[in-house]
Amino acid sequence: MKKNNSRRSFLKNLSVATFSTLALAGCDMRAIDEFLTKNFRVLSKKEKEDLIHKLKISYRKKYGKEFQISDKPATGGELFGYALDLSRCIGCRRCVYACVEENNQSRDPQVQWIQVLQMEKVRGIDFAHANVYYNPEKVPEEGHFYIPIACQQCENPPCVKVCPVKATWKAPDGIVVIDYNWCIGCRYCMAACPYGARHFNWAEPGIPEEKLNTDTHYLGNRPRIKGVVEKCTFCIQRVRENLYPVCVEICPVGARKFGNLLDEESEVRYIIENKRVLVLKEELNTQPKFFYFFGV
Repeated sequence: MKKNNSRRSFLKNLSVATFSTLALAGCDMRAIDEFLTKNFRVLSKKEKEDLIHKLKISYRKKYGKEFQISDKPATGGELFGYALDLSRCIGCRRCVYACVEENNQSRDPQVQWIQVLQMEKVRGIDFAHANVYYNPEKVPEEGHFYIPIACQQCENPPCVKVCPVKATWKAPDGIVVIDYNWCIGCRYCMAACPYGARHFNWAEPGIPEEKLNTDTHYLGNRPRIKGVVEKCTFCIQRVRENLYPVCVEICPVGARKFGNLLDEESEVRYIIENKRVLVLKEELNTQPKFFYFFGV
């Protein structure tokens, strides 16, 4: 038995009586059918089309809206990277709220892929004394600076290594993705991530219908379900259409930069080669593609 098919093979071998028991216990047979779907990576083009068609029908029934669900793959020749200017960030959290709306994150209970940490200048970068719950009348506060943290899109991602069903992987363009249909919610990836960048849906995500973003990607911002892990994907539904991540566009001070690390003329390459650049927890050799720098 192939390791990455272990979950599906196990369920296929269950008896009809077992599935009947699950149905009587309140399990949605559609959800069971989705659970049996093969990993997205190994689906044929036709199988992907059928899967997305079924998802559109289920979303229409659940939300009363028509969804666009892209399965656009990496085009090749791109390795996405991110740079954030710590000397500019003012801790306004506009990136947080824009990310929530763009990526259909739950409002009740709250799930936020970006966290902004407030730190004291006299201490420097000190995670032990960072404050994620700061709430002054105005930002930035004197004597403080801010470090936004999301998925670091590691080149050597520990989260991928520990997933027992291979529901998460690193795409050719460097984006670490999750197949929500394949995720079993074991949370091993959350334990392995040294950046606290993965988030578990403990309850059915609460998203106001008027706030739903219906322009989605299968591996990105499509609505999730209870019991799966999610995280930042560099707005995969945008960047694979040659758009910036929404947090880059919304930043009022231009602290966020994004581009192709393989392009010598890109802004993000210039920053890496000419600015004081650091990555978080470099000693762990996760090789993040999220770079922090001081522009001034």
